[in-house]
Amino acid sequence: MKSDIWNPWHGCKKYSEGCKNCYVYRRDGSVGRDASEVVKNADFDLPVKMGRGGYKIRPGTRLFTCMTSDFFIEQADGWRPEVWKMIKLRRDVDFFIITKRIVRFYDCIPDDWGEGYPNVTICCTIENQKQCDIRLPMFMSLPIAKKHIACEPLLSPIDMRAYLDSSITRVVGGESGPNARVCCYDWVLDLREQCKSKKVGFYFKQTGANFFKDGKTYKIPRKFQHIQARKANIDL
Repeated sequence: MKSDIWNPWHGCKKYSEGCKNCYVYRRDGSVGRDASEVVKNADFDLPVKMGRGGYKIRPGTRLFTCMTSDFFIEQADGWRPEVWKMIKLRRDVDFFIITKRIVRFYDCIPDDWGEGYPNVTICCTIENQKQCDIRLPMFMSLPIAKKHIACEPLLSPIDMRAYLDSSITRVVGGESGPNARVCCYDWVLDLREQCKSKKVGFYFKQTGANFFKDGKTYKIPRKFQHIQARKANIDL
């Protein structure tokens, strides 16, 4: 499936422990931009923009949505209804939405949501056991047609056995950036075993910049973090 990115708005407010070294803040700071200011982007209407021969976003595309903000952030409440209309119109596109603010779900969905739009995947991110226990009990109960969980950045061991569901793939990744906190390979392997025991999909996305394995911390450049994760060959 072809993929693309759509950021209807940009900027975010730090929300929990995983936000400490946010890459959006890091990138914006490097060019003197304030990442905490949430602004509507020029590509707000990207899914319905026309190009030569039809929509610019082609049917069958997986569109990663709101990657430089949070789709459920309060500052975007006034814009979100229009976004839902575009998502509903483009039933031929798979919208992939990542959020730490899953607790705002019922404040942010459209009136006709029902059991979920079939072309929307919602990914709930958790970074440690505390956020796992706060977010996942609610997330697992929500009417969402396609669910996904990302343990990223992985900052501690996480026991999610109580929330494992064979319909949901787990993505695991360490933290990137110069101030990245350590990701321990033992935590990754333990999550893999939890998924394996319940026949749940598992994907080791990236090591992070500081990766602890076999008693040693490895400093891994950004360009190699995905490669080293693939070399581990532990996906399920």
